[in-house]
Amino acid sequence: MHPRSFSRLLSLMQLSFQKVLRRETFSVVLEMQIYTSQMATCVSTVGMFASGEWKGLQQEMEGFHSGRVSYVLTLVWTAVSWQVCAVGVVRLIFAVSLFSNVISTLSLAITPLAALIVFHDKMNGVKVIAMLLARCAFGSYIY
Repeated sequence: MHPRSFSRLLSLMQLSFQKVLRRETFSVVLEMQIYTSQMATCVSTVGMFASGEWKGLQQEMEGFHSGRVSYVLTLVWTAVSWQVCAVGVVRLIFAVSLFSNVISTLSLAITPLAALIVFHDKMNGVKVIAMLLARCAFGSYIY
């Protein structure tokens, strides 16, 4: 997601807290995350069945280099970690909206670099371009 689009999304969430929900409690934060996640799950599931991609799931699972159990665990822990991240971001918006925009936008620019360092990921042209674009977008956001 483009950093400015992400910042716009965060600002719209803050606006919805203030104008639509008119309550700023942690339970409202969790409700917002739960409802948006449920909607995204429904849309993704319908899209997967409508496109016919569900037919290739068994083959994809069996072709996973670490086996079927690792495939399922990877999916489960990816979903759990994204939910924890999303609740953290929504909670950050709840606490300090402008600061969360800056931090979230900065994290989009730093994440590819962290992947190179922590996971010893290989650098290629696409990653270089993505990192440059993220840095330019963060710079324009700060400007």
